Amino acid sequence: MPVEAVIFDFGGVFTTSPFENFNRYEAESGLPRDLIRRVNSLNPDTNAWALFERGAIDMDRFDALFLEETAALGHPMPGRAVMPLLSGAIRPRMVAALAACKRRFKVGCITNNMASDESPGRRPFKDPARQAAIREIMGSFDHLIESSLAGVRKPDPKIYLMMCEALGVAPGGCVYLDDLGINCKPAAALGMTAIKVVSEEQALADLSRVTGLALGAGAVA
Repeated sequence: MPVEAVIFDFGGVFTTSPFENFNRYEAESGLPRDLIRRVNSLNPDTNAWALFERGAIDMDRFDALFLEETAALGHPMPGRAVMPLLSGAIRPRMVAALAACKRRFKVGCITNNMASDESPGRRPFKDPARQAAIREIMGSFDHLIESSLAGVRKPDPKIYLMMCEALGVAPGGCVYLDDLGINCKPAAALGMTAIKVVSEEQALADLSRVTGLALGAGAVA
């Protein structure tokens, strides 16, 4: 089936991965490497992270539950400490690729986010320039789904089908990009062409291959 739509994750695709920030914080705080990722993978449907991304709990409850979960692993860490770590540096070449895709295909974004992070329509960013850049990117999509507003999060297949319905396309006509394999698997199972974003260069090369657009080396067509 020909490509009709390109659907993107946000963090780790248009920005550098927050996992880099997690590891830096852990090293600076004397915590085990990948502690944050580990606690977020335990009970992935019902843990503090999942509940917050679905908008089922508020910041105060997330702070307390995350502290309980990390304390159970022997390294107590308040949930609020995670919030500043979620913002990565913007990748201009991925933004340019989005513009190129938009000229030929429908484009959408499915992002697992939290009501307190630097998300469109949320609290003001500390960095006005970053706020403007993020809003410009988000304004480019034909449709945006935020987990904290939708009440459903990846990797639940429902959220991918919600996007297909909004864009008026079948899953088989979609390309999906995400930096997490666990989020790519359900997209692929639905019939989407899934691209796991390991690096910016690799993502651009793979996206070029499946769309026929020239997206590498900063050039778009």
